[in-house]
Amino acid sequence: MTGAAQPHAIRLSGVVKTFGAVVANRDASLEVGTGEIHALVGENGAGKSTLMRVLAGMYAPDAGTVEVHGRNVTGWKTTEAIAAGVGMVHQHFMLVPTLTVAENVVLGTEPLKGMTIDLQRAVIEVEALCRTCGLHVDPRAKIADLSVGEAQRVEILKALYRGAKVLILDEPTAVLSPPEVQELWTVLRTLRADGGTVVLITHKLDEVIAVSDNITVMRAGATVSRFPTQGVTPRDIARAMVGRDVNLHLDAMGAVHAGASHAPTSGADQRAPALRVQGLRVGSDRGTTAVNDLSFEIRPGEILGIAGVEGNGQTELLEAIAGLRRTQSGRIELGAHDLTSLPVRARADRGLSHIPEDRQRRGLVLDYSIADNLILGRQHHFVNSGGLDLTRIAQNAREQVERFDIRPPMASLSARALSGGNQQKIVIAREMGREFQVLLAAQPTRGVDVGAIEFIHSQLRAARDAGKGILLVSADLPEVLALSDRIAVMYGGRFVAVLPAAQCTAELLGPYMTGAAA
Repeated sequence: MTGAAQPHAIRLSGVVKTFGAVVANRDASLEVGTGEIHALVGENGAGKSTLMRVLAGMYAPDAGTVEVHGRNVTGWKTTEAIAAGVGMVHQHFMLVPTLTVAENVVLGTEPLKGMTIDLQRAVIEVEALCRTCGLHVDPRAKIADLSVGEAQRVEILKALYRGAKVLILDEPTAVLSPPEVQELWTVLRTLRADGGTVVLITHKLDEVIAVSDNITVMRAGATVSRFPTQGVTPRDIARAMVGRDVNLHLDAMGAVHAGASHAPTSGADQRAPALRVQGLRVGSDRGTTAVNDLSFEIRPGEILGIAGVEGNGQTELLEAIAGLRRTQSGRIELGAHDLTSLPVRARADRGLSHIPEDRQRRGLVLDYSIADNLILGRQHHFVNSGGLDLTRIAQNAREQVERFDIRPPMASLSARALSGGNQQKIVIAREMGREFQVLLAAQPTRGVDVGAIEFIHSQLRAARDAGKGILLVSADLPEVLALSDRIAVMYGGRFVAVLPAAQCTAELLGPYMTGAAA
């Protein structure tokens, strides 16, 4: 090769970013070449998303420099970053629910016909973009009617529509099914082949190995190492992230998972079921039947895992049991209690805990403090004659922050100030840090780092071993295989198979999940 070397597509040096007393970045750096897929990894709260928001113009750094294609752009604005071809797809969606897919994609850059927006042309352009990049979604559908996986595709389409040549993806596969993940890798490889640059933030180490060229590791706000992906093992990456060895295995699908490769035989006993669901029918937001005449039981000391492609009724099932969604028919029993007509608070008081699928919409009040979120829905247990018992609330926060390693460990911070993974820890701490009989766990490790996954899995197993019943829903099939005592495959609103976990493999479950063996 002759001629001068091309400048780095991205170079960040000595970046410092603080928010009051919280130091999000301290001497953080990143170098990414043109035509490269670069993985940015680290524990929750390591400063990855903050650093990328500095790059995308959302935050101005307190110190340090930002260069894009050899140009110093330190402190630039989001509009300038977009105009320069830098696009960021955020972990939590930034979409307008009442607008259509096409309207969201072209928002701010709408095609015009005279003085009015040309919506027909917008639809045509978005349809063409969908075909080109393989991210299929109906341009005419409203965002409010989409699944979380479809909404994620819209976020990626928004960036690509604006001509992004530097694409930052923050946990893009957290809500995608395995086929959708493979489609995304095809998009990223095509972008790389065309000279584009991708920065991928992910906690899934198998994804890092599968798609990236180089890896940068951050810890406690600083960059600690950078190395080529080739020849690196998941254990090497995990050790660099956490600073210690993490108990990992590679399952039959090649995915990295924390903890044992399968759950030991459960201590589920033959007492009355911890949870019994009979003849349950639940409607979807689109007016169809999402859960269709479903019956099952969970014994004390048992984890029943639900496997299936997202959108087959799993969300509606857990929301109905939790009391967040009205049932059309059927009965829900928690031990001797009939929960069917009870409100959410009454179900919780009878021993039902719920880790919701969407932590920001269902699990937290983002502008409340960590301490207040840790008692959310349970305020009536933290009162005295003068109102809320602030001493007990503070004590509860100290205990849960320490036990569940919530970072930063400042209970007065708003939940909004935390990383997505630490927001998830708040929800898990609240729901598992109290007395309960049955836990509904929807995507419990979505968006959390490998060290936190190891801890959360140990907490779920400990609760099972203490005689609790757990209903686990996860889009991560290795997680379902690793934790469950029995596995139910959900397809079209029904359980099409219920099998002992010890007998299950990804190859066995796959045809049930796609309906081929239903």
